[in-house]
Amino acid sequence: MNWIPAVKRSFDIETFEQYVHVLPFHAWRPQFIVLHNTGVPRLDQWHQYPVAVRMNGLEHYYRDVMQWHAGPHLFVSDTEISVFTPLTVPGVHSPSWNAISWGVEMVGDFTAEAFDPKVKTNAVAAIASLCAAIGMDSHTLRLHKEDPATTHKECPGIHVDKQEMIDAVHALILARHSGEHSVSGALPNP
Repeated sequence: MNWIPAVKRSFDIETFEQYVHVLPFHAWRPQFIVLHNTGVPRLDQWHQYPVAVRMNGLEHYYRDVMQWHAGPHLFVSDTEISVFTPLTVPGVHSPSWNAISWGVEMVGDFTAEAFDPKVKTNAVAAIASLCAAIGMDSHTLRLHKEDPATTHKECPGIHVDKQEMIDAVHALILARHSGEHSVSGALPNP
């Protein structure tokens, strides 16, 4: 196993947008994003340790316990967007789709607890940034439970609505990158 060194950097929405748009996506370009929830830790458990300690613990788990070559690309909580596996290489997060997708873990157990609105806001922003960076259609978003080879048949949780996430990501991309065109595609009045 050749471990891909984890990035272990955390961002707010604005600095993540800036970070993503300077990355070189030449060697590997994912086809879609797979949305997950951590299950464990739940959101309240996530905040029991500083994020740097969490990232080191996740690195130990994926590298030393699971003996994988990488982990998911992002961990999104209510306070930050943390990059784990570099966004320019395949990670490990969904059996059928590791080689062709980004893996985004939202912190929480969204079957046992409500989908935290701040986690949702950060996840939507992160996904919108990723899609815009490489021109990915937000409608290609997949849920982990849709992977036919996964055993995680509820991930990312019953409280996460796929269409709501796609609609929110699409709306944010349009708001951020509409340029001279209105949302309807018509040119604005001069």
